[in-house]
Amino acid sequence: MLPIKPQPLRVRPVSAAVRQVFFRAAMPLAMGLAGAAGIAHAQSDPTTDATDKTLPAVKVQGAAEALPGDFAPTYSGGQVARGASFGVLGDQKMIDVPFSMTTYTSKLIEDQQARTLADVLDNDPSVRSSLGFGNQSQVFVIRGFQLNGDDISLNGLYGITPRQLVATETLERVDVFKGANAFLSGASPTGSAIGGGVNLELKRAGDKPLTRVTVEGTASGELGTHVDVGRRFGSEGQFGVRVNSFVRDGETSVDDEHKRSTATSVSLDYRGDKLRLYGDFLYQRERANEARPTVNLSGTDILIPAVPSATHNYAQPWSFTALEDTVGIARAEYDFLPGWTAYVAGGVHHANEHGDYSSPNFNGDTGLTTAYRLGVPRKTDAFSTEGGVHGRFDTGPVSHFVTLGGSLTSIEDRSAFDFSGTFNTDLYNTPQVPRPGASPVGNFADPFVTDRALIRSVAVSDTLGFLHDRVLFTLGARRQELHQNNYATGTGDLTSSYNDSITTPILGLVIKPWENVAIFANRSEALAQGQAAPSTAVNFGTNLAPSRSKQYEVGVKYDTNHFGSTFSAYQIEEPTAYTNSDMVFAANGRERHRGLEASITGEPYKGVRLLAGASYIQAELLNTVGGLTDGNRPTGVPAFLFNLGAEYDLPMVPGLTFTARYLHTGKQYFDVANTASLSSWNRFDVGARYATNLFHKNTTFRVSVLNVANKAYWESAATSGQGYLTQGAPRTFLFSMTTDF
Repeated sequence: MLPIKPQPLRVRPVSAAVRQVFFRAAMPLAMGLAGAAGIAHAQSDPTTDATDKTLPAVKVQGAAEALPGDFAPTYSGGQVARGASFGVLGDQKMIDVPFSMTTYTSKLIEDQQARTLADVLDNDPSVRSSLGFGNQSQVFVIRGFQLNGDDISLNGLYGITPRQLVATETLERVDVFKGANAFLSGASPTGSAIGGGVNLELKRAGDKPLTRVTVEGTASGELGTHVDVGRRFGSEGQFGVRVNSFVRDGETSVDDEHKRSTATSVSLDYRGDKLRLYGDFLYQRERANEARPTVNLSGTDILIPAVPSATHNYAQPWSFTALEDTVGIARAEYDFLPGWTAYVAGGVHHANEHGDYSSPNFNGDTGLTTAYRLGVPRKTDAFSTEGGVHGRFDTGPVSHFVTLGGSLTSIEDRSAFDFSGTFNTDLYNTPQVPRPGASPVGNFADPFVTDRALIRSVAVSDTLGFLHDRVLFTLGARRQELHQNNYATGTGDLTSSYNDSITTPILGLVIKPWENVAIFANRSEALAQGQAAPSTAVNFGTNLAPSRSKQYEVGVKYDTNHFGSTFSAYQIEEPTAYTNSDMVFAANGRERHRGLEASITGEPYKGVRLLAGASYIQAELLNTVGGLTDGNRPTGVPAFLFNLGAEYDLPMVPGLTFTARYLHTGKQYFDVANTASLSSWNRFDVGARYATNLFHKNTTFRVSVLNVANKAYWESAATSGQGYLTQGAPRTFLFSMTTDF
């Protein structure tokens, strides 16, 4: 049988012309906002004749209302918000939605000196972090399923987030959604948002003027500076500007590992009576030299090697990762009727990556460790947009909150690579090997297109409120179209095409028997593109239908101004695919996760704040190839996770706060046969901060020690079946001083 040549889809990448039009449109908007802000500021202070006889001035003050689209109030301590943006449902209070989400704020990032997203998500008992396959990208395991960096959204838009590392200094909040969310946000670009998702929101100007400077460092030699400036202008503060810029450079706590990070974000906004405009710009550069890599395992007899010392580095001196990201976002909202809002948003992203990677491979059969060099230049251009309308009305005693929205994400990747032969190395006494040469595949100067993806969707929903909104029932659906073209790296020739569509429904219920208590339930889905048949199958190159994962969840929430808590039980089933005995690659088998989650955040007792919780996951493989691994646990899924983070304000020393955190992660299996496993691990962190007035300036000193015991441990096994280990970071001393001018 002759192979069938795939026909190209009309998946149009974001052209340079489109990006240029976007920036040309956004730049006058930004300049206009800034210019108008200056004019309004100048006109808001008129001079008066001193001889005029006027009545005494009457000063009226009031608390500023939360702005539509701005950030929700927080629990006591300000580290966790009581509301968030829930995709097409818009901004909602946590207690009013039938889903589980935790939103961490910029105050938590500052107080904990969190330098990466992994540092922020260490606070969540349902999440654990790891490194990507062979590089320095961060991936997250939510409810036992791996979330890739490509599937993290920024300001609610997919495809425009820096894919490997994100500068936390530019973020106002980090939303962690737990569970399947294809309806709320649409299908993620690579389809890994099965157990949950992460959305990042950039900082915007608040009502109070802000000029904040932070100087930070580590005991290993990293030093950094962060400047954060925010202002509002106009007679009523209509115009806002927020600028963040930081740089950090130096040796990390891992031997010979050097990292440099720089980022600048600018956010402009206008808030009128009915119209709101937002413009955001982010530029970020990251470089890691001789960064400690992941460790691969091979052999018929899989063995977990002993963990090297906590600070030891088995990277080669020529290995590096260089990342550069440029992002622009614009958004407009208009209240065209009382209770009704229309919105439109768009973002573009250009990424330029290059790296020489080398991950050791430990062979369980021979006990030997080898490695190779992989050089990869990669360029990404993406465009993402969404728009819609939502509003409220009543039909008799029943209230309605209806939404209609659509989204589109277009991503084009260009790449090449060179792949060297293997060389001998060692995990414990690592030799320095000269950089090996290799023949390039593709064009390093101008890489060929390797894939183009286009995701389009339309969503509609209605939340019906009964008994004065004590009972809220949400019904909705999203129709999604998934398009993918894949091309040969060396030639740019089309190798496979994919085009399919599917509808993902949503059912949600919230019952509030008391004002601060809500019982909730949902039936939701996650969606991923169908996998392609491997070369060993008779249907090589064929793409399966979209993979639909189903979730059922029930739980209860308690919410007050001081603290909140959540308890939930869930089940997620993800379909799997494999090549059967007839050598046909087809959808067969399931991976089922049943779990319990509990958390508490805020200040249950004055002066004592908690960020604590536990997660239990019963994960199981079903209907596997020949039934050989039926009933086994999937790889990289611990059964039990436990977090206990606490802060204590010392009463006799105003402004002094002590902090402590304990993390526990249970045993993880490395292989589906469950013959090799990673031991459970524990980590202890401690710290303190002191807020005072220094030279009439509010100043906060902070110090933290992560992994106090300097414990060496394997932090994670891959959940995607790629087979690699990530080692936990060694003891790290952090210190900083923040001053508000």
